[in-house]
Amino acid sequence: MHQYWHHLIEHFGYVGIMVSLMLGIVGLPIPDELLLTYAGYRVSTGAFSYPLAFLACWFGAIAGISLSYILGITLGLPFLHKFGAKFHLTEKRLEQTKALFSKLGPAVLFICYFIPGVRHLAAFWAGTNAYSLRKFALFAYSGAMVWVAVFLTIGAYFESRWMAVKQYIHAYRPFLFPIFLAALGFAILYWYMQQKRKTPG
Repeated sequence: MHQYWHHLIEHFGYVGIMVSLMLGIVGLPIPDELLLTYAGYRVSTGAFSYPLAFLACWFGAIAGISLSYILGITLGLPFLHKFGAKFHLTEKRLEQTKALFSKLGPAVLFICYFIPGVRHLAAFWAGTNAYSLRKFALFAYSGAMVWVAVFLTIGAYFESRWMAVKQYIHAYRPFLFPIFLAALGFAILYWYMQQKRKTPG
């Protein structure tokens, strides 16, 4: 599968990025974070433009998650129970996604990109539960924007250490979500403390 998406990017450029990322979001075994960082690496070499690479990745991500949402609406959970295993969408991941939705609601659509396995199911679950298109788009598309920006920038910034970045991302994928949450929590706390200092006591 690595050769597949690498071939697409090498021969079809931005369109190859978009198609590969779309298929990865739907559920095919494509390492999405590696694809994004590789696209960033190509930006650093001058082969790609950052704005165009960003748009290609973002469109690919929102196309993939929108397709999953539509499948959730039209096919529902029986389809997932029957064929999900073929796309590595296991019952365990489905239960994990359901638990996250019960705690965080549609905000899961924003953060799901940073959770391998869950991002493939979040939109499908939203579709089966009849989330409105407006609510879905607000959370899912903005989350895709942040996710793409993070990994594309990592790839562009660490261009000379592409292989090392690739190995680290592959090894530490399970820890990406906790790190993201910790960073987000720190940023919110910092903002709150700054606002509190500005407010007269």
